[in-house]
Amino acid sequence: MYISVQEAAKRWGISDRRVRDLCSQGKVAGAIREGRLWRIPVDAKKPTDARYKKAESLLTVIDEKIAKLSTLRPLTSGEVERLNEEFTVEYTYNSNAIEGNTLTLRETDMVLRGLTIDQKPLKDHMEAIGHREAFQFVQSLVAEKQKLTEQVIKDIHYLVLSDKKDDRGVYRKVPVRIMGAANEPAQPYMIRPLMEKILEDYANSSEHIVKKLARFHIEFESIHPFIDGNVPSRHLLRTA
Repeated sequence: MYISVQEAAKRWGISDRRVRDLCSQGKVAGAIREGRLWRIPVDAKKPTDARYKKAESLLTVIDEKIAKLSTLRPLTSGEVERLNEEFTVEYTYNSNAIEGNTLTLRETDMVLRGLTIDQKPLKDHMEAIGHREAFQFVQSLVAEKQKLTEQVIKDIHYLVLSDKKDDRGVYRKVPVRIMGAANEPAQPYMIRPLMEKILEDYANSSEHIVKKLARFHIEFESIHPFIDGNVPSRHLLRTA
């Protein structure tokens, strides 16, 4: 009996991407690949992760990987297109799945290719397409070296929240609570000054880029500026 990557990720408390990486590396005993999908034995154990012992070692590994990647450049246009296509599909799937989108990885790929999935909500289709458009927008910002601003954040959110016209690109006007979370998001009247502060702190920070992004990610989530679509928005902001 087998389980999916998503089921294994939930059991082991790691991301879908990490599960697929472990399968590709042969670290999940009995895992079988069928096309782009993995079938994992129901009794498979989570592989021990001995990659990092502390945050500093993780940052070192990241820097080493970036340096190694730089030696492989320039990539051909075909290689860039292939990598971008695969990353966009997985990125869109993972970000939307956290928000409850029911499309599988394969279905997300099909939707982004212009197909419609039978018996799946129109909302899920629109979320996938909206996320891709938002990611492409972020890529253009990076290419143009645009500064991260409140308006940029709102523009990203506008594209992400394609199924809720009135809430797109605007800060929420009502208090919210996150079920099961101890943290209480900022009151509506505090959202703008808090967003201005975290953007200023981000711009002035001299920390390692990973720490800098992690700090912004946490602070953005604690504010929870939008009524919906905060998760995919903050994921996209990490790439801006």
